[in-house]
Amino acid sequence: MITFPNAKINLGLNIVERRPDGYHNIETVFYPVPLTDILEIVPADELSLSCHGNPVDCPPEKNLVMKAYRLLQQDYDLPPVAIYLYKHIPDGAGLGGGSSDAAHVLMMLNRMFDLRLTDEQLAARAVTLGADCAFFIYNRPMLATGIGDVLSPIDLSLKGKTLLLVKPPVGVDTRTAYSRVTPAAPAMSLGKTVAMPVSAWDGLLTNDFEASVFAALPQLWLIKARLLDAGAQYAAMSGSGSTVFGIFDNDKLAEEAADTFADCATFVLHL
Repeated sequence: MITFPNAKINLGLNIVERRPDGYHNIETVFYPVPLTDILEIVPADELSLSCHGNPVDCPPEKNLVMKAYRLLQQDYDLPPVAIYLYKHIPDGAGLGGGSSDAAHVLMMLNRMFDLRLTDEQLAARAVTLGADCAFFIYNRPMLATGIGDVLSPIDLSLKGKTLLLVKPPVGVDTRTAYSRVTPAAPAMSLGKTVAMPVSAWDGLLTNDFEASVFAALPQLWLIKARLLDAGAQYAAMSGSGSTVFGIFDNDKLAEEAADTFADCATFVLHL
């Protein structure tokens, strides 16, 4: 069985408050985008994981893909499988690639072995692997609160827009990024903001990580500024970075902008 785990972007990200358990309550919109890895699972004599494409800097047993298999194995007598993962989504980019891979493993195993788990049951398991893993079970625009695990469907479509993702050759440590943010409730709810036209989002739809991350990595601020100068209706960092995206009205503008980022990985995606 083969599937194509997709990435996501964050539309707005408010760090609302620090929780007693050390995590943070947030408010964000997860939006699925058509940048994908390739994931294949086949029956085998023993459990294995083979990774290809972009380098994966962790041993197999610590990979979220393997953790997803082990999670279901706790409750079900799963036979061994061989898992083949081709990484195309950049790691550590704020695009949720690893979380998507894990969620898709849960869904694939559910189908392959007729476990008959509902989306809600799969999501409850997925969130134990990572706060945004549950989103990929549903894979439609969602308003996320709590630590990113409380999901509510939201009526939002960027159909017809073109997305340009720009991933520079630098990374952002998520834990460090959180430590540099001062939590605060937003002036306007995210749901109200994203209901406005995309052209009205600039200055209203904000990512609370940007101030501290841009201060540490000013090249990310420059990427955002260049995207807006190139005609993007809206530009922002996704998650805690380091990917910055621009939303364009057409492919031509996005492709012309992509050509100016020779030192970065770029992806032009038609939504």
